[in-house]
Amino acid sequence: MYTKGKHIFNGKEYPCCASLTMGVIGGKWKTVIIYHLKDKPKRYSEIRKEMPAVTERTLSLQLKTLEDDGIVKRKVYTTKPPLKVEYSLTELGETLIPLIISIAEWGETAQQSKL
Repeated sequence: MYTKGKHIFNGKEYPCCASLTMGVIGGKWKTVIIYHLKDKPKRYSEIRKEMPAVTERTLSLQLKTLEDDGIVKRKVYTTKPPLKVEYSLTELGETLIPLIISIAEWGETAQQSKL
């Protein structure tokens, strides 16, 4: 199931599949962004409200990185006025939903545990 050797994704080389996955969704905010997009597309302002601790610059950069990696798609509606931009998961991004839900469930379990 897991291949040995080089793992290349979007022109970046990773030593293993786990490293590739963490390279794409790792960090403080990417997984949270995916979690908030798992149910439906959202505007930037909606995501921002759900993630008040992230700075606007960081959110923009993380959305751009996820877009570049093919996880998130950005759709611009050119209605007048105003310009509307909406973010959603791509087909590849949707394959991450079970993983993201498992991560969230683990967090819930860890919070409730007495360890």
